[in-house]
Amino acid sequence: MDYSERVPDAVVRRLPGYYRHLRELETAGLMRLSSRALGERMGLTASQIRQDINYFGDFGQQGYGYHVPSLRRCIGQILGVDREHRMVIAGAGSIGTAVARYPAFQADGFRLVALFDIDERRIGMTIAGAPVLHIDDMKHFLPGKDIEILVLATPPGCAQQIVDVAAAYGIRAVWNFVPIDLSVQESIELANVRLTDSLFALSFRLHEREVRAQTNPAWVKESE
Repeated sequence: MDYSERVPDAVVRRLPGYYRHLRELETAGLMRLSSRALGERMGLTASQIRQDINYFGDFGQQGYGYHVPSLRRCIGQILGVDREHRMVIAGAGSIGTAVARYPAFQADGFRLVALFDIDERRIGMTIAGAPVLHIDDMKHFLPGKDIEILVLATPPGCAQQIVDVAAAYGIRAVWNFVPIDLSVQESIELANVRLTDSLFALSFRLHEREVRAQTNPAWVKESE
């Protein structure tokens, strides 16, 4: 692999699925797995499985397949979930609180250190074992804490300013739940979670079924 090139996003999107399925299979006691069997489980071809995994090294054995615990461990290392990632949440409302309380994050090494908000009713609370601090305290809290990830769940109007402050004090990645396009420096990784996009895509698939069932299919109705 040429490590000077960025791994394609399509491969990155599939890696968590590999990790999840391998972890389930390992828990079930399965020790050996072929690329074909894993592909059938995930709805992918055996060739795609091999291509994705071989992108990071040769983990299989000819005539044997993959050793499930070893491959799960290796993909965990590739994903970086074999070590702790410290994170903070900006916005202690419904989305921020739901993220904080999601139990799988801590199990996979994502440690919530603090939440920040502007609502005085939330300041001083403890959510999922982490304190809720005033958003103005972020610039004093972050230095020296080795915080990698900012979870952004604020109103849109203040989101960019908060990202800029967090970036100035060492944040290296932003998980953005705010429906705006953020501007971040090249050294910061940005992942956007667009809840409405997924719902709109689901709505499209429902509409698509209706169109395909029509005698004279049409995507758009004529104006009345």
